[in-house]
Amino acid sequence: MNVWLAATEGRWLDGFRAPLLAAAVALLVSWLLTPQVRRLAIQRGAMDDPNQDERRIHKNPLPRWGGLAIYGGLTISLLAVLPFAFPQRPFPMYLIGILLLGAVIVVVGAMDDLYQYKAKIQALFLLAIGVAIQFIFDDKSRIQISGIATPLFSDSRTWQDFGWIAIPVTAIYIFVITKTMDTIDGVDGLASGIAAISGATLSVIATYEGQPRVALVAAALAGSAIGFLRHNYNPAKIILGTGGSQLLGFVLACLSIVGAMKTAAAVAIFVPVLAFGIPIIDAIQVIFRRLKEGQPLTQGDKRHLHHQLLHRGLSQRQTVWVLYVAALALCGALLVVVRLYG
Repeated sequence: MNVWLAATEGRWLDGFRAPLLAAAVALLVSWLLTPQVRRLAIQRGAMDDPNQDERRIHKNPLPRWGGLAIYGGLTISLLAVLPFAFPQRPFPMYLIGILLLGAVIVVVGAMDDLYQYKAKIQALFLLAIGVAIQFIFDDKSRIQISGIATPLFSDSRTWQDFGWIAIPVTAIYIFVITKTMDTIDGVDGLASGIAAISGATLSVIATYEGQPRVALVAAALAGSAIGFLRHNYNPAKIILGTGGSQLLGFVLACLSIVGAMKTAAAVAIFVPVLAFGIPIIDAIQVIFRRLKEGQPLTQGDKRHLHHQLLHRGLSQRQTVWVLYVAALALCGALLVVVRLYG
């Protein structure tokens, strides 16, 4: 245990003080930075045109590039808080990898917002990112799903090592979480709000499971998402853009691997299912419907959960709150499972 954490042991909010500080700093930075990013996006013509296709819900063009503000809030928060919380080793290699590749995702996403790359190119890029992050590590920790303990609920579990299969398994997992977070970004405040809920949940799990650095980073991401949500909530003044939604999904996927999925081995399978339940459920039902109707999997449509709720007469705010509550319920169930069986 480092000196900073030891000094707070036994005090109020023990274990949560550093994550809360990181969240507060990230929230403030993201909140203040977003208007500047909005002006930049408008100047550069990074606008989301509602007439581009029928999936768009907003009536007027909105600036994209919200991911720049999210990334700025996350990075500045970590630079400010981690050296105090972990003075001897503030930035392990896996975290440097997350920040470096996160920057790549934001930049490529910003380019995609301008030039609209094909879905196959986006998929290959995200899979490559999922492979690359596995090779930025040290002897302390690595972002990789290296195996699983079976049977799940037993006092005598056996570790099943994936071997080289761990590389594609991890890359596909990161791709799925990243892409599903991208696909739910269709209503003001939905993706950023869901990411904040998931990040806060991972932070709590990591705190209980003895992963204080993961808890701090997850809290910083949640705080940055909330700060951005101030400008992204309906009626939105700016949207995440491709880089923003994919950044949120990528960081959350990586943190779930290095943190919750490794420490709560007995319930590892429940982490993505519940922490990212809404994006995953949305993606599964959309894929099923497209397959059933013989439609291309990469073709955009209005089959997503938010589209269905809007079609039933709910407003944008009512829609996001229905999905917020569902996400809170799933994440609450995850916390209970981890506390009972983790």
